Order: sequence, then structure tokens, then C-alpha cells
Amino acid sequence: MRTPALLTLIPILLLLTACPTAEEPVREGLWADFDAEATELLVGRDEQVLLHFDSWGIQLGTVAALDDSRSYDPFFLDEAVTWHPMEAIEVAEDEAGGVEASVTFEGDLAATLSLTTAGDGNFELRLQPEGVDGLAFYRFWPTVDVAEGFYGLGGVLDQVNHRGLKRPVQMEADPWVESLNNEAHTAVPLVIGTTGWGVFVESYHPMLFDLASIRDDKVELTVGTGMSSAAGLSVHLYAANHPLDITRRYYDTTGDPLLPARWALGPWIWRDENDDEAQVRSDLEIIRDLDLATTGYWIDRPYATGVNTFDFEPSDYPDPQGMIDLAHDLGFRMALWHAPYASPEDAPDQYAVAEANGYFPPDTPGDTYFAWSWPIDFTNPDAYDWWQGLIRTYTDMGIEGFKLDYAEDVLLGLNGGRYQWGFFDGSDERTMHHRYQYLYHQVYAETLPDEGGFLLCRTGTWGDQVHTSVIWPGDLDATMNPHGVEAEDDGEFYTATGGLPASLIVGLSLGPSGYPFYGSDTGGYRHAPPDKEIMTRWFQQTSLSTVMQVGTNTSDVVWEFEEENGFDEEMLGWYREYARLHLRLWPYEWTYAKRLGTDGRAIMRPYGLALPGEGIHPSDTYFFGDHLLVAPVLEYGARTRDIPLPAGRWADWFTGEVLDGGGTVTVDAPLDKLPLLMAEGAIVPLLRPTIDAVGPTTQPDRVDSLDTDVGVLWPRIFAGPATVFELFDGSRVSQEETATGVTVGWRDGAEFDQGAIVELVAFGLQPASVSLDGEALDMADDLDDLAASGGWLFAADAIGSVWVAIPAGDHEVTVTR
Repeated sequence: MRTPALLTLIPILLLLTACPTAEEPVREGLWADFDAEATELLVGRDEQVLLHFDSWGIQLGTVAALDDSRSYDPFFLDEAVTWHPMEAIEVAEDEAGGVEASVTFEGDLAATLSLTTAGDGNFELRLQPEGVDGLAFYRFWPTVDVAEGFYGLGGVLDQVNHRGLKRPVQMEADPWVESLNNEAHTAVPLVIGTTGWGVFVESYHPMLFDLASIRDDKVELTVGTGMSSAAGLSVHLYAANHPLDITRRYYDTTGDPLLPARWALGPWIWRDENDDEAQVRSDLEIIRDLDLATTGYWIDRPYATGVNTFDFEPSDYPDPQGMIDLAHDLGFRMALWHAPYASPEDAPDQYAVAEANGYFPPDTPGDTYFAWSWPIDFTNPDAYDWWQGLIRTYTDMGIEGFKLDYAEDVLLGLNGGRYQWGFFDGSDERTMHHRYQYLYHQVYAETLPDEGGFLLCRTGTWGDQVHTSVIWPGDLDATMNPHGVEAEDDGEFYTATGGLPASLIVGLSLGPSGYPFYGSDTGGYRHAPPDKEIMTRWFQQTSLSTVMQVGTNTSDVVWEFEEENGFDEEMLGWYREYARLHLRLWPYEWTYAKRLGTDGRAIMRPYGLALPGEGIHPSDTYFFGDHLLVAPVLEYGARTRDIPLPAGRWADWFTGEVLDGGGTVTVDAPLDKLPLLMAEGAIVPLLRPTIDAVGPTTQPDRVDSLDTDVGVLWPRIFAGPATVFELFDGSRVSQEETATGVTVGWRDGAEFDQGAIVELVAFGLQPASVSLDGEALDMADDLDDLAASGGWLFAADAIGSVWVAIPAGDHEVTVTR
């Protein structure tokens, strides 16, 4: 007979009581408990065990003597470690309903394990060793399902499913690729199993996650706590009915993600190096003249008298305030590039203050710094306040966002040795290799407007999503090469960091890992410029991502046609279409953004995580929200695309062609087309076709902005079984296909209160009749007539759409075949 430790803080969902007719307890809901008799810990859902920690599932790792010259990075683990599995568990339930257990480990070592609940399917396991000499590592080795996939762990480059791989959860040297590192700029110690579990290790210490590389039923999580091991360790165990919901449990532990400002979802334009203010002003005017939907513009360096001088170079930027005001007049918001340094050459005044007041870390490795100076020590409150005051020099001028670069100076070391750092608060590189990024982003985030801003960050760590609104993946290749392949550029060979395929994988990995907003450099960075095909395929993909930011290392903009890039009027036209599509999708995406506070589900969803029952894990196909399946073309020269298509009917977004799912289909993908499909029953709310911006403008006759006029919503529907889409403001669209046609419902919300123009895609034949609340509607001449006078319209082309104008209020439309 087991002696279960009961977690009963949520009685309905955490029910673990003895059955009077059987030895085994009945399990319902989401649960976790110790089994003292079997020396194990289990996490499950109803009668299914999701994670099974047997006696070897939790281990202490000791060394003969702790050595302060070692980093205790488990990536360099050697045979000098002795592992101690559990031998016995003695359980005692506490008064709060949590569980505390005394555990004996092999070798007569002891620790206290407490298991408490923080809510539905959210359990914290706290390990506190008791006088264990030489303790340097903790290891967790649960048994898992042999077929499930593994997601999370932050941004990775090679594949979305981690099964069969070993992942260090920090930056490590990698001499085999051109960047010379593993590109783990945003590493998060959260792994999600597709059966519905998650494990998050609450530590900034170095880690290594082995995802079933040796045994297909085992994952292995090793934490190198080294000199700090006596302080113990907290590990969070999550369970959910769907793996997409695990990220919500993680947010409950570490904090909700910071939403970017409404206008920050893009498109954004930038150049790697702006010539001067005249060029910035010209770009702003050209974007509006060419009718390119754009919400923001940022200026990369150089723009100041030096790096981080917190000014503008007067000879190049004679009227920076006027430039910022012009951007605002034209409906743009503006940001600047920044980094956490005060250079003695570039910023001598700032450097002198930092040096005189001890604002750099008191202990740094060697004599040579990584970038322009040692980074500012944000653990020093005076340094923090001083730097933040300097930042406000820009925000007071109307700068509303920053691209935050670098800040990866604080590294662990090589081969288990240390790059020794010491900070004002007593911490060192063993934790500050992650925590520095957290503080760096926080000092900027606190200066942004109350209504929201824009931080585009190269780095991140667990919990940093509360400050970092958008991640970009660093300097990827301006190619369509996958990560790790042999590549050539102008006769020089290199191992690719990765281009568009790698960028997509980073974005799909970050969403479930707690960073739902992602924007790669559309067009790439290394080995720029991209050519016409690479640029086109890249902006097609980023138009269906959370943030569409457009710029390259060679400062390519889509309206400048150069011999080196091959851009032309045809490509500019395609870009105009996809940039506006991205902006028109704003109400759809913003609704999912606001839902993060309740369901936590990533907006860009890997196929295998969204549909765990399919058992496949493509890295090139994903869902954007619930209703859109995106299959970007990632192979140079390809003009078709094979798509794994779930069961059901799917409509091509651009042609209205209906495809039957349940297997792999091949679709045409000419260079101007992104394979994009709507699920049967999909409701996708769109802004009007003329929308240019989201933020305020003083030129409404020139710039069509959401801020000026919310206008009529344009929901696009592929009719099917009854569905409802409720927008962030409470407006509501419903649809149901019946035996005789389609019924559509509309209800105004707090913001979208002017009615809707509904499009039923792939309707087919012209309707026999269309009625609003039982009254017949007249057929309009065209879309302009429909928008002005109401009624309905049928497009007798390939898409076979029916449009119906619905006035403000609460109404029902019936379209009869």
C-alpha cells in the first residue's frame, strides 16, 4: 500500500484519495506526489503518469573538494563527479497541504525535499541538502514517454524538437560554426513534453539538458551549482491538459510577458548605418509616398558623437527633435540602438564618471574588454540610477523604444575554468552570465511610456520576459542556409550560423519558452546583401510572425534597387502586399497577445506542439494563432511546398482553393506567394485594406492610422462548424455553416464599434439571397460601393468570396446558397 503525500490546495484538480476497494489511490485532475515505499516522485494527469522520478531520478553530485577556480559548467562534466541516487524517502505532510520529505541519498547523504503547489498543475520541488561536503551538482533524470517531443529551452537554430539532443542552457564556444558560439543568446531552462508536462529549473547557474539522446524514455537535467550548492535548488514541475498550456504555468512562476506597445508589432524599418538626419527624413517620407504600411523606424549606430554619449552628432543630426517630431507626424514611432558601455574613446565624459564612481564591475577578467568598455554594473544602485537618467535624455525627446545589443561579455569560461567576474552585489559570472541581461533590460524598460514601448533585445534569460518585449536572434546569415551546413561566399567557405530556416526555428522555439514576440532581421545580416529571392521569402515569413522588422547588414531597403541585391519594382510590389497583410492582421494578433495573460499560449506555435497527437515535429510549418497554418518556402529555388496538413478542410488564403487534410499535400509556391492556409471554421479579423499605421498622426489625409479612426473591421471567414472569435475589446464574430448556407453573427466591442465587412472565402456560387436580421440586402456594385452604402457582393473569381456589410450593433447575417 502506497503512502501518498497529498497536495490538496486545489481540491477538485489535486484529488488523491485512497479508494476503499483497491490498494492504489484514485487520481483525478493534475497531481504530484511522493511514493515513499518505491522511493519515487510522480507527476500526472488523471491516471496517466507524465513524469516518473525513480530512485535515480533525483541525484546529488559531489566532488572531492570544491574548487573556486572552476565554473562547474556541466557542459564540461568529467568523471571526477560521484553521483548519489536516492535510497529512501520519509514523508510527512505539512499543515498547508504541501509535502515535506526527508531523503537519504547513497553514501549516507541527506536532504529535505518539499513539494508544494502554486496552482492548477503547478508544483514546486525544493531541495535543501543537509551538510553535504563537496556538493557541486544536482541532476534530475525522469522517465518520459518514448515517443513524445520536447520543446522550450529558448532560442535554438537547428530544429524545434529537442529529442535526441544535448542542449547547454547558456552561451558556449563552438569553433565549428562561423559565429564561434552556440548562439544561445536567449536560453531558458524550461523544457516541455508533448504529453503535457514541463520542468523549469529556477537557477541562473549553468545547466545541461539531455533530451533522450541515450535512452528514448529519459531526459536528464544537470545543474552546476558549484560553490553555491549548499543554498539548495528549486525545480518547478508542471502538468496540463495540453502542452501549449505549460507556458502559462511558467508565467505564473516567473511573471507575465511584457506586451510591446500596440504600434510595436510592426512593420518596422531600419538601416544598419544611417548616413545622417537627411537620410532618415527622406526614408520617412518615401515610406509614406510609396504606401508601405509601417508603424516604426529605428536608427542604428552611428548617430551620436560616440557610442553611448546620449546625444546626436550635430554635424549629421542638426535637428534631432525635429526629426523625431516628423516621424510622429507621419504616424511612426521611433527607437534607437543602444548597448551597456561607456567607452574611454567614444564617450570620455561618461567613462570618467563611471570610472570615478566605481560603476564598472569591481572584478573583471584580464585587461581587455569585449566591446567598447567593461559593461556598466547594474547591481550597483547608483550606477543603475545614473545610467537610467542618461537614457531619459532620449525618452524625454520622444524616443519610445530601443534595440538593445551586446551584453554578452559575462561568460562562464572555457573547459570548466572561469572568466572571473565580481559585481557590486557580490555575485560573479556563475549567475551573472544570465542575470546581467535581466538587469540590462530592466534599466531601459522602466523608462518606456506607460502605454507601452518597444525593446528589441538580442539576449534574454528566464523571467526576463517581464522586461523584454521582443527578441531578435542576433546576426544570422542573409541566406536560406540551415544552421551548420557548409557554405560559400565569394570563394570563402564557412560553416553557416544559419539564415531564414534558422531564424524561423528560433522564433518557434522562443514562443513556448516565454518570449512570445520575436522579430528577425528580415533579409538577414551576415553575408548580406540578400538577393531578390531571399528577401522575398524572408518578408513573406515575417509578415506572418509576431513582429515584422526589416533591415540588413548592408542597409538594404526595399525601395533602393542595387546591382548587388537585385531588388526591383516587382519585389517592391510584393513587399507592399505582405507588409500590409501583416498590419491588417493586427487585431487578430493583438487579441492573442492579450490572451497571454490568461492562457499563455504562444502566438507562433510549432506544429508538433500545437498538435501533439500527430506525432510529427516539422521545423518549417507552424500555426499563427488557432486558425492560420503557415508553411514558408525555405529552400532556394523551390516553387512548390510539401505541407503536413491536419485532417479537415483548409482554404488557401490567396486563392480560396479548398484542400482536404489528413496527410501531406503539395501546393504551388511561386516566388510571389507564401503558402498560407485557413482552417475550416476560421475567423480572422483584419483591419481595413488601406491601413498604414497604428500610432497617432498629424496628417490623417496622408496616413491612414488606427489611432485616427478604428473604422470598420474586416473579418475573413472560412465557414464550417460553429465557431466564435471574441476580440480583445469584447467585439465578437461568430459563424456556422448550415445545410442551406452560412450564418454570421456580429457584436460591437468597446473599440471596434462601427460594424464589420465580413468576407466568406471559398463560398463558391453566387448566393441565392443575403439577409441582415431577416431583412433582404441589396447587391452592391463593388467593394467601394459596399463600404459606402452597405449590402453584399460576390466575387466570381478563383477565391469565390462573398462580402457582407454589417452595421454597428448586434446583428445576424444569413447567406443562403
